[in-house]
Formats: sequence, structure tokens, C-alpha cells
Amino acid sequence: MLADVLDALRCPLCAEALTLGGRSLTCPGGHSFDVARQGYANLLPGGARPGTADTPEMVRARDAFLGAGHFAPLAAALAGRLSGAGRILDAGAGTGHYLAAALAPGSTGIALDLSKHAARRAARAHPRIGAVVADLWQDLPLRAASVDAILNVFAPRNAVEYRRVLRPDGALHTVTPSSRHLGPLIAELGLLTVDDRKNERTDDTLAGSFTLASRDTLDLTADLGHAEIATLVGMGPSAHHVPADDLAERIGKLPDPFPVPLSFVLSVYR
Repeated sequence: MLADVLDALRCPLCAEALTLGGRSLTCPGGHSFDVARQGYANLLPGGARPGTADTPEMVRARDAFLGAGHFAPLAAALAGRLSGAGRILDAGAGTGHYLAAALAPGSTGIALDLSKHAARRAARAHPRIGAVVADLWQDLPLRAASVDAILNVFAPRNAVEYRRVLRPDGALHTVTPSSRHLGPLIAELGLLTVDDRKNERTDDTLAGSFTLASRDTLDLTADLGHAEIATLVGMGPSAHHVPADDLAERIGKLPDPFPVPLSFVLSVYR
């Protein structure tokens, strides 16, 4: 709930503290922001545009695929790494799936995402999650040193802002795909590729604000049916690049089920 994380939030226009009253968040400067009936707050400044926010279809696909447990080992690994963190920021939270799995008794979570459709689901993912619509590339609507850990799964990395809102002894936990992720599906379906320098580019993006503390790879294989493969593609960036009819035709040519490699790089920065 927003009330559980209110002390960490700030006005995106003047950086003052926010007060929750009814269906709005207000600051001493007179700025007001709506709280949707589904429980999330929209803290995009006036005039901000949703840009590349996940569509309703992408959010539904992600909810269905993650809910089926295909990435459960990844969620479990992240929960273990985040054990002991009192307040966790999930930057680019999507449906809140990983954040909900990571919250221990007494801990709270802030789910930030540009998509209001994702925020709706994140607000319901756990009773101690406060969901907020915000742009990760802009100044975050959070106070300095207000979170113990940051979770960033397949999402943009705003190094300067992540360092500002993270407590000095906290850690940034990122998850990126390795070049092995999805394996033969990439060529068979014409999906976006992951280059071999992904880790290096991630480190470069965070350099100056964070130093790499550890890095591990989690490799899995999932036997997926045709419908599950369509859902997997539909929840990621390739959903924007492969026409639906072409995708269905290509998937139809695959064995059913089809073994799909899932490969994740888990990095910790301090």
C-alpha cells in the first residue's frame, strides 16, 4: 500500500514531501497527483509522455508467463539475495512479480514503472507494495537514501538517480539476459538478439556511481508449448518487432513442446 512507503516518496515537481489524502497525493507546494482506484499513484510530471511503456497486452502476457512459474528459480535467487533488506525499490517493476517474491515479513517495496497497466497489477501483487507510475530516465519521485536495495530486472538503469535514492550501505541488483537467452528461438522467430558485450555495457552505464561487487549466471531450460512461446515473446521487447501473423506462423513450425534456454546474468553493484 502507498501508506507503507509514503515516507520515501517526494513530489516530482518540487521534491517536497507528499501527504496521502483520499485519492490523491499532495505536497506543501500545492501540487496534487491522482491515486487510482486500483491503488497506484501516478507521479509523472504534467506533460510527461508514456513513451515505450508496456502495453496492456504485454503486461497480460508477462503476468501469465511469470504466474505459470517458468522464471521461479530466478525469483527465488533474487529473494535470497535481497533477504534482510527493509525497503526494496523495484525500478521497472512490471507486474511486481519479483518484488513480491523478495519481500520478507516486515519489509516494504516500492514498484516504479512507466506503464500504468503494469502499476495496476503491481499494486495488487503484495499488500506491502506501493506502486507508482514514474519515468526511470527522469528524476525519481523518491527521497535521497530512502531504500535499502534496488532491484532492476530487464529494465533501464539510471545510475545517478539509483545512487541518490540508495542508502550508502545498500546494493543495486540487476538482471540482464545473457547471449544464450532463448537460444534457437531468436533465429527461428526473428527475435531481438543479445550481444556478447551486454555485461560490459551494463558496467559502463553504471560506472562512476556503482562498482561491480559480484556476478553470477543462472541457466535454465523450459519445455514450452506453442501458446507459452507466444506468451514469452509477447511479454518482451520483441513484441514490438515481430508481426503477430508472422510470429504465429513461425511458432507453428516448431516442435511442440520446444526446449527453450533461459539464461540470466545476476549482478550486484555497490
